[in-house]
Parts: sequence; C-alpha cells; structure tokens
Amino acid sequence: MASNNIISRFFNRRANSGKKITAGGQVTAPNSTIITTPPQRFGMDLSQYMMAIRAAENMDYTQRVLLYDMYDGALLDTHLLSVLGKRKNAVLSSPIEFWRDGVPDDKINVQIRSPWFNRFVKDILDAQFMGFTLMQFSVGKDGFIEYFNVPRKHVDPQLKLIRRYQNDITGVPFEEYPNLLFIRGEMPLGLLAACLPWVIRKNGTVGDWAQFSELFGMPIRDYSYDAADEDARKRTLQDAMNQGSAGAYIHPDGTKLTFIEAGNKTGSAEVYDKLVEVCNAELSKAVLGNTLTTEASDTGTQALGTVHKKEEEGIAESDRNFILSVLNYDMTDIFTNLGINTEGGEFVFVDADSVPKVEKAKLFDTAKNVLGLPIDDDYMYQELGIEKPKNYNQMKADAEKRREETLARLAAAREAAGKEAATNRLKGFFGDSPGYRALNW
Repeated sequence: MASNNIISRFFNRRANSGKKITAGGQVTAPNSTIITTPPQRFGMDLSQYMMAIRAAENMDYTQRVLLYDMYDGALLDTHLLSVLGKRKNAVLSSPIEFWRDGVPDDKINVQIRSPWFNRFVKDILDAQFMGFTLMQFSVGKDGFIEYFNVPRKHVDPQLKLIRRYQNDITGVPFEEYPNLLFIRGEMPLGLLAACLPWVIRKNGTVGDWAQFSELFGMPIRDYSYDAADEDARKRTLQDAMNQGSAGAYIHPDGTKLTFIEAGNKTGSAEVYDKLVEVCNAELSKAVLGNTLTTEASDTGTQALGTVHKKEEEGIAESDRNFILSVLNYDMTDIFTNLGINTEGGEFVFVDADSVPKVEKAKLFDTAKNVLGLPIDDDYMYQELGIEKPKNYNQMKADAEKRREETLARLAAAREAAGKEAATNRLKGFFGDSPGYRALNW
C-alpha cells in the first residue's frame, strides 16, 4: 500500500552486508562514518533564514546545515514544541498491530510493542516536519530490530549521499549501505520551514518586551550630592550600588534628568503581547491547522471549536495514513530482509474504543441474554476492565450446576402444571354433563 504524498525507498537489500553507519565526535570517535558537530542554535534572524532556504533549495549542491541548525534552535520554543507534541501524540496514542488473515500476528506484534517501534514512528513523522528521514536497520543480539537515524545535516537528499563532515560537498552513495530506508515528507524542506519565521519574530518580540519591562517596569532612583564634597559623591555611589539593580540617576545638586515617556505604557506593552499571540496562533495553524484546540479565544464558540477539532482530527488521520504507507510499502520488505515474515499481512491502526463501559455492559447483556448470541467470557472481562477471578473455573462450574438445577425445577413445574391443567379441563367438561339420575326415564 503506497501513498502518493511521500517517496520512500529501501536501498540495498543485502542481508549479509555488515557495513553500518556510525556517528561521533572528532576526538571521541575518529573512525566513525559521520563526524558530528554541535548545532548553532542561537542568534537567528530573518536574513539568516532566507540564506538558509536558498542554500537548501540549491538543486546541484544542496546545503542544509544552516537550516537544520535553525530548526534545532526553533525547537526550543515552548509553543512550537507543545503543538508538535500534540500532533505526534494523536498518532502515537493509536495502537498499531500487524494482522494476517484477519487476525493479529503475535510474533510480529512483539516487535511492535518494543520501545524501538515507538521511536521509529516518531522519526517517520519527523520527515513531515524536517523534510526527510534516513534510517539504517539491523537486528540486535536480543532479536529485536534496531535502527540508526542518520543526522540530516550529513545527508544530501538530492544526490543521495551521506557526508562524513556536514559541510562536505561529496559523500558515500546510499547504495553502499545495507537496509537503508529514505522517507521524504510532503514539503521538500519540511513543515518547520513555514514555522521558522514566526519563531524568529517571536524571539525578537519577547526580547524587546523584556527590555521594555526592564526600562519602564521598575522605578528609577534619584540620588544627588554636593558637587564640592567628594566624600559625599563616593558615599552616594556606594549606596546606589548596594540597593539593588534598578535604574538610578546620580547627579550633583542643581542638575536634573527628564524622562519623556510614552503616553500609554500599558498600551505599549499590549503591542508586544498581541504580536506574541499572533506568532503563537500562526504556529498552531501551521502544525495543527487551527487555534481553538490549543488556546482560548474571546470570539470562539462551541460550534467553531468543533469545526477546528474535526480539522485537527483530519490531520491526525492523514498522519496515520502516512505511517501506514511507510510500514506497508517499505517496512514489510525490511522485515523480510531481517528474517521476519510479513507476507500476506498488513499493519493497521486499531481503533480506540470510545464506548463507555456502562453502555458496553448493556450491549453485552442484550446480545447474550436477549438475542442469545454466544460471547467469550474472556473478551467480556477484557472489554469491561474486570479482573478475572482466580477460581474462575470452579465458579463457572458452580454457576452451570445451579443453572441446570433451575432449569430442571422449571421443567418439573411446567410438567406438573400441565398435568393439573389437563385434569381441570376434564373435570370441567364432565362436571357440566347430567348425572345418571337425570337419565332415569
């Protein structure tokens, strides 16, 4: 099952090749395939953003180092981190299973329930935000699948190269490494390319807001001293330094400092607040498609919130289809290459059960006692969240015995009632006929 909105490729299916991609520092791991460099997260501005976009979109020698450094910096923004986590959790909270012939395959589902798979799903989703994801798979000593997420700054997605140093222009082709999976997101540079300008603007606004608060949020102390008294000047300076970090004006007697302030400092502060609010709203729109599911609004209504919620659920459904496209198109081949048979099966999301347990109990009662449908007891225990008794078999046998005794008593009572009814009918019939004396002619 392949999706039209992604390009996923499984490179080099040779299972016997042991060439693995490794990463480390120049000193700690000099023999690694990739020599990593710490990201330059800070000091972002819009001119750097435009430079990074142009370098990343170069078709012949794409260079994404600056862009991904800026992405790392943007992910420190708390609002962006929150909405990204919310979008990912909408998928991660939906369990995935592997089904074959209409039933779950427990052998493969053991792999799915292991920790690596949850991280793997997150990294698949990151292809949507970062533009692509490149992973190499192997089998660990414990029999569980392992994978290495190749650092994106060392990958050339245009020429399909892995670079040893992040600023290299040449590298090793993907085909040189076994079990390599390349996943491309819907946007070539990822969704974060649209989010980054708003994070930059918000950082600048918050910085200006902090400076405004520092200048006008605290009172300014006014010190004066006799210009002819040097000791008085020194004592005044010492007192000013010992009384905190608020602004102070120290001047000789006879001089003055005049501040000309804005007419409405509260209104000036609201300008910063409003701009930060706009930036957060744009980030929510970019990631979740709406704003009302993350922040309150004075103009929002329940009907509008419901519409926004449905739009968010639609994005979550699209993300789930994105995950299934990767799992069922390329991951099945990788499973087979690593010794796990996935032929004739598929990965599916198991629908979360939203029926309350009280209503479910009523449905079970109707199905079993009214309609007479056979229902497995273990299934009912599981669905209702009731712990199965340790002496379940004995209790079941006792209940069955009591049921048979009750049925026997009911059958005996019906038989006795039937005989009595027949006798009464005979008595009634002959009781109305004339006696032998009436026939004495």
